[in-house]
Amino acid sequence: MPATGQSHIRIARPSRDLASAEHFWVGGLGLSVLFRSEGAGEPDKHDLLMVGWPDASWHLELVHDAAVDPRPTEEDLLVVYLDEQVPQALLSRLEAHGGKRVQARNPYWDTWGASIEDPDGYRLVLSTRNWTNS
Repeated sequence: MPATGQSHIRIARPSRDLASAEHFWVGGLGLSVLFRSEGAGEPDKHDLLMVGWPDASWHLELVHDAAVDPRPTEEDLLVVYLDEQVPQALLSRLEAHGGKRVQARNPYWDTWGASIEDPDGYRLVLSTRNWTNS
């Protein structure tokens, strides 16, 4: 079966510290832990954390492998379209859970939302705009 608009998407990223990442994504943004696996140092195994909203057609896979260090750029963005103002309480919660407010490289995102770096340096943008593919 070919990929369609209903196909599930996994966004995979390396993480230095899965506990800190979970604190940010689950405690801060409100995602759920969908799956967890610990490799316990076994060859060809690694620690894995999958987070997302249970009803979403995507999830974020965070992988800890001591041989791989995250190397995010200012343009590695995960954008969540809120279709409303970004609640200050949400920004405060994300910062309290290890996030860091940053100025966007592209001023578009500062005009239309807020950017927060996760503990690994990847950027989450909460956009005031809405989006549809249709």
